[in-house]
Amino acid sequence: MPVEPAPTRWSFPALDQDGPPDDLVGLGADLEAGTLLSAYRAGIFPMPVGVAGEPMHWFSPVRRAVLPLDGMRISRSLRRSVRDFEIRVDTAFEDVVDGCADLERDSGWIDADIRAAYLRLHELGWVHSVEAWRGGELAGGLYGVAIGGLFAGESMFHRERDASKVALAGLVDLLSDEHADARVLDTQWVTPHLASLGVVEIPRADYLARLRAALRLPLPAAFA
Repeated sequence: MPVEPAPTRWSFPALDQDGPPDDLVGLGADLEAGTLLSAYRAGIFPMPVGVAGEPMHWFSPVRRAVLPLDGMRISRSLRRSVRDFEIRVDTAFEDVVDGCADLERDSGWIDADIRAAYLRLHELGWVHSVEAWRGGELAGGLYGVAIGGLFAGESMFHRERDASKVALAGLVDLLSDEHADARVLDTQWVTPHLASLGVVEIPRADYLARLRAALRLPLPAAFA
């Protein structure tokens, strides 16, 4: 089971119907394990802006992207690809993070501080990787924060065609238990690629209501 870290010394804004009108809701704080968990439990996540000396930026999108577990779109070609890969959990976490942080990728944001912070959360049992393997090689994967019924996806990557999509399909399978209707698979913001897979946007208030219910659920068996 995950180990609860020391509580954060920072406070995060209350996000209700009258909350901040923008996605950016805070600046500063730190990336200690207790701070990160407090943020995710409040519907907030960090993201560096890639400028030296700038404080950490904390976001809670006004329109939050989620993937309904019964709504992932799996094409015929992806369904064939699923059969070609093996899904594993937490067998190559650092490799997955490093794949996601590849400096050759566009819009990379995973710096050394973010890497260290999420590795620490992984060691405590709060962050997990879902990996697509083929022929004994890591072909792609994703990682994210699991708290009760919340899985907050952070990033994904692939080295072979469809591997990241296969990992996402594997994650959906892992979350699809008797609590599936109340679980939340959070993808932060929607992109054309994610929308093609079934990701939708919901208002922040709806997300927070779903989050509160999800946090009361047990972890999926794969992450417990």
